[in-house]
Amino acid sequence: MKERLAKEVSFSELGSRSEVNLLKMAWNIRELMKMCKFLLLAILFLPHEVTSSVLTVNDRTENYILDTWLGSQESLKCAVQNHTREEELLWYREEGTVDLKSGNKINSSSVCVSSISEDDNGVTFTCKLQRNQSVSVSVVLNVIFPPILSGDDFQTVEEGSDVKLVCNVRSNPQAQMMWHRNSDILNLEKNHQVHQTSESLQLSITKVKKSDNGTYSCVANSSLQMETKDFHLIVKDRAVTVPKEPIIAACIVVFLTLCFGLIARRKRIMKLCIKNEDPQRETAL
Repeated sequence: MKERLAKEVSFSELGSRSEVNLLKMAWNIRELMKMCKFLLLAILFLPHEVTSSVLTVNDRTENYILDTWLGSQESLKCAVQNHTREEELLWYREEGTVDLKSGNKINSSSVCVSSISEDDNGVTFTCKLQRNQSVSVSVVLNVIFPPILSGDDFQTVEEGSDVKLVCNVRSNPQAQMMWHRNSDILNLEKNHQVHQTSESLQLSITKVKKSDNGTYSCVANSSLQMETKDFHLIVKDRAVTVPKEPIIAACIVVFLTLCFGLIARRKRIMKLCIKNEDPQRETAL
């Protein structure tokens, strides 16, 4: 009886020990899962920490418009903030890369735009991270300049023909355009038509008359200043030309008429020729 009780006690102890071991294993597995989650989160957040570098251009973190003037010089400085390693920088002018010296690429890079002209208006400069070019800041140049006018100064046309006077304009801010004649605003006649775009002012004159002869002034007025350009229109007499087509047609008609007349009277002509030959034969006999 005692032996039986001892065996039951030993079995119960074994059962409790196995349960404790299972609990320990479960606890260890739980702790291991926590460690795995922690490591996984650390791995996931590691790239974010590496790519959290911020770019600035002239201390601005967002794209912006830079107002500037003709002939001036602008310096654009790009810098990397919050970087954990050395970062190489790239500069772009529109779609083309800007050549940088070796000492002007790492963590900080400057580009100088000198002798700014009207052609630089609207040009975009962009600074990018070399390893992640989605990180970038762009600067658009807004070049302010007075109106610049161009066009064909002199035009000579014949009376009755059509002519176009085109005044090309470049201006920022945009200028108000109009045509003048003899220092007064042009009075548009039936054969006059004006067409304006952001880049030109056009005056079309159909069937030019002698009275259209003269000087036309293209006037561009912006908030900066007013500019004027003169266009001289010379209307000459229409040249008298002999039409070739009617003459050629008349010659053809005359030729065909003669041919048909000869064909129609060929028998009579032949008889006359025979009569003229007979008297000559009788005289010879």
